[in-house]
Amino acid sequence: MPHERFQFTGVGGHQLAAALDTPDGPIKAYALFAHCFTCGKDVLAAKRIAVALAAKGIATLRFDFTGLGSSEGDFANSTFSSNVADLVRAADHLRETRQAPTILIGHSLGGAAILAAAGQIPEAKAVATIAAPSDPGHVTHFFKDQIEDIRAQGEGAVSLAGRPFRIKREFLDDVAEQNLMAKVKSLRKALLIMHSPTDDTVGIDNATNIFIAARHPKSFVSLAGADHLLSGKQDAAYVAGVIGAWAERYIALAPQPAPDTGSAPRSVVVQETRASKFQQTVTTGPHRLLADEPAAVGGQDSGPGPYDFVLAGLGACTSMTMRMYADRKSLPLDRVTVTLTHSKIYARDCEECETREGMLDQIDRVIRIDGELDADQRKRLMEIADKCPVHKTLTSEIRIVTKAAE
Repeated sequence: MPHERFQFTGVGGHQLAAALDTPDGPIKAYALFAHCFTCGKDVLAAKRIAVALAAKGIATLRFDFTGLGSSEGDFANSTFSSNVADLVRAADHLRETRQAPTILIGHSLGGAAILAAAGQIPEAKAVATIAAPSDPGHVTHFFKDQIEDIRAQGEGAVSLAGRPFRIKREFLDDVAEQNLMAKVKSLRKALLIMHSPTDDTVGIDNATNIFIAARHPKSFVSLAGADHLLSGKQDAAYVAGVIGAWAERYIALAPQPAPDTGSAPRSVVVQETRASKFQQTVTTGPHRLLADEPAAVGGQDSGPGPYDFVLAGLGACTSMTMRMYADRKSLPLDRVTVTLTHSKIYARDCEECETREGMLDQIDRVIRIDGELDADQRKRLMEIADKCPVHKTLTSEIRIVTKAAE
């Protein structure tokens, strides 16, 4: 599945690291996923659910909250309210760059945060929680013996899931002031509650409280046998499958772009994402790709490099031109595979080149032709390869006109 990593600005001004898993084919809908307390976007449950949803046509955005994973900021300065605000910011980012999420998903404390944020994301039609507490203050049970010291000293170190974290008095005050059930009562969105009856981290009674408070349409699915973190791969896949099937009843599937039947060439728009040193978005018509440089030269290797796109254009044009000729001549051509590489060579090593000094660009193109063709047919197809429009463009004089945007 295509996987894109980028950053967006959180409510505190920090850059938050995000990942978007998209389907191989058309995108039916966008989802926003909130991970569990002190976890991260790359926790196994989040990754597995996102990939499984992508397989069902749902693109899923997940990100690290402040001070966690690859996101900037200090975890100690974050609160439940700031996490909710960052979820709204994430939805804003999707709205601005792609399409607002119509599905909201939250795991553990992320489920409580999703319930709190849902009212501020008007496009969201379906909300799903997994092992969510009915009261955000539930998380303080993990360090209840240190609460008095934290309040007295203003902050303190606690151990959560075997890792050290600093918790401030502001965090305790914030979760104590939350009235999540009031927000659940006024949700006015389809709600799916998923919880394991044997969850020993967040008890099943939390699911009962949320279900009773919520208005219809609401559903409950038991995750019998699953643990709190959905560490079993089959459990995460099951959750994603249920969410995907359930949500289709309530969401309007994303409209698919009409095919471009015009003959005029489309513009290609390339724009910096500012998520890394070199990363760019490449947009043409309904298609959106990433361009980047390899890590060896300072990029993140999140997409093809500029010369990769040049080679891809030549390779695609070569294969398409050969296919068109084969179909027109009814040749038994099964498949064309074009492999290309770009390099620099000394001009003096090229006997047929006009340039005799310095370096030259060289593209090596290897074409594999599969099918029951005779020698003459294969020879003719190889000749046709050189007639592809991109090949002609690259081997002829090119005029590039550059001007500043008005």
